Amino acid sequence: MAGPACIPKVSRLLGAFSNPKQVTRGFAGGVQTMTLIPGDGTGPEISASVMKIFDAAKAPVQWEERNMSAIKGPGGKWMIPPEAKESMDKNKTGLKGPLKTPIAAGHPSVNLLLRKTFDLYANVRPCVSIEGYKSPYTDVNIVTIRENTEGEYSGIEHVIVDGVVQSIKLITEEASNCIAEFAFKYARNNHHSNMTAAHKASIMRMSDGLFLQKCREVAENCKDTKFNEMYLDTVCLNVVQDLSQFDVLVMPNLYGDILSDLCAGLIGGLGVTLSGNVGANGIAIFESVHGTAPDIAGKDMANPTALLMGAVMMLRHMRMHDYAAKIATACFATIKDGKSLTKDLGGNAKCSDFTDEICCQVKDLD
Repeated sequence: MAGPACIPKVSRLLGAFSNPKQVTRGFAGGVQTMTLIPGDGTGPEISASVMKIFDAAKAPVQWEERNMSAIKGPGGKWMIPPEAKESMDKNKTGLKGPLKTPIAAGHPSVNLLLRKTFDLYANVRPCVSIEGYKSPYTDVNIVTIRENTEGEYSGIEHVIVDGVVQSIKLITEEASNCIAEFAFKYARNNHHSNMTAAHKASIMRMSDGLFLQKCREVAENCKDTKFNEMYLDTVCLNVVQDLSQFDVLVMPNLYGDILSDLCAGLIGGLGVTLSGNVGANGIAIFESVHGTAPDIAGKDMANPTALLMGAVMMLRHMRMHDYAAKIATACFATIKDGKSLTKDLGGNAKCSDFTDEICCQVKDLD
């Protein structure tokens, strides 16, 4: 049974956000209502698992479930369902399961619509080794912070002539400054001493050059954090060869998408990797970052760890630190014990068995 010794790891893994656009609200007691988007595929199963564990921990959270899909609004513009937007606008905090992403289909990614709708400009993924779970590397402790709203994912594409398509990369001073400020404040608030900006300003001198310029300017006012800048390809090479030189990585959108998955691979994959997204007006959405796994949906085989850790990150964002520590400690203890693990974690247990064991561990901590 893991005890208080696990709590520093919980804090290290699930750092508190600091939002330069909006001050994070604190926990003042009472039940907090949070939006839950179960998602597609295995999403409803792992969402149910999270709710059951929260109940076992007596976390003061009330869930407001909303479905999420891309719909056409006035003028044929793609949008998220109004009831989902209203819920997030009201509650400010949400938890999201995996959403199905169409490939070359007629409607855009729902994840992308969410980021655009709520200006979820910062994506944070802490990757920390989990004791008892064998992975390619040990003692991993790295955070990727990704600008989440523009770059190559701006969705600006058109056909120039038949057989020639142009996709435009959009980088703005405002977005670059916001993500740089967020990254340095996150580093300071969570006791990280080293910041590395990943870029390709040698090739994209204007776009990545602007991003890098804003990082340099913010770094000038954050002398307590050591600032480095490094080409993206060099970062990828060095992450594999000598991970110890990195602490917090900040980068534009596409680079962050790729590099954060690379870092997830260091600790065992997306099934144990959490993610948080911070937006304007105090809105934050936490999530698992793996796919919907339709091949195992409904078979009680899914691993809820990533979504559960995203939910714990959400609790810390809401200043519910004691509940966050209790749930995360119970999850880590279950994984370390190894007696009731899902197949992807190296065991043969069902999702429900894994969930029940975490609930037992939670209750033992009371």
